[in-house]
Amino acid sequence: MDTSTWRRVPDVHSFLARAGGFLRSRPALHTLTLTVCEGLRARGPQAYGDEAPVFGVLEQDGEVRAAYLRTPPYRLIVTPLTPEEAGSLAAHLHAVGDPVPGVNADAATAAAFAGAWRARTGVAPRLHERLRLYRLGELQRPEPAPEGRGRIAESRDRGLLARWYAEFVRDIGGGGVQDPGAWADRHIADRRITLWETPGGVPVSMAGLTALVAGQIRVAPVYTPAALRGRGYAGAATVEAGLAALAEGAEEVLLFADLANPTSNGVYQRVGYRPVTDFAVYDLAVVAVPR
Repeated sequence: MDTSTWRRVPDVHSFLARAGGFLRSRPALHTLTLTVCEGLRARGPQAYGDEAPVFGVLEQDGEVRAAYLRTPPYRLIVTPLTPEEAGSLAAHLHAVGDPVPGVNADAATAAAFAGAWRARTGVAPRLHERLRLYRLGELQRPEPAPEGRGRIAESRDRGLLARWYAEFVRDIGGGGVQDPGAWADRHIADRRITLWETPGGVPVSMAGLTALVAGQIRVAPVYTPAALRGRGYAGAATVEAGLAALAEGAEEVLLFADLANPTSNGVYQRVGYRPVTDFAVYDLAVVAVPR
């Protein structure tokens, strides 16, 4: 007899107290949940928007087996589930009346939940994006390497970073809720953006880093303006960001790549990233902004 039960958790601190050990047990697969929680823990419940985030765990005999969170208006983030667990999560969220604009999870979990949500609500899911999660193996500089150098973004780069962040959000099809200027200020203060610049000192690409949590750091976002793509700048910036992550003490350096973009997937593999698993993002009921 299955005695597992989904339970709501009131805030990020209670969530980490209850589910932290479970999340840290598989940091690569749980990277989204870990890094979002770290942002909420460090910056407060409005770190990703004005509405309060929601959290839940699946427990069996007092042990956490799975977890979810959502920071409105973003999609639901879910740890890996069996089809049966996905069905029970859909029932739980429907019963408590939570809106579910979309889901972001490993591919099997996302498909199972989208199907269960459709069976319960009649809402047809729309596949928004397929992603591949990569883990850094042996870091290799791109060949041929573009001329220039990497450097950490500074206060003089604020306007550029704000503009590039807004362009990045637009390019991935999101509305975004974070103010670009505030995003730039925070990442500059935390020294979490690496720029690749030409020998003349002109920035041409950026690669960001999430905070170190559970031994993992994720490279995100990576952005090169459209007019400057195809010259190796993104690969060079990604390598420099990876080196910064390793220097900070990361045991795992991760990144996501859109499977619809074979160029970026090829670049990341050439500089040393190896596939971990595939993720999928579905819209449910409304067009949601992406994580």
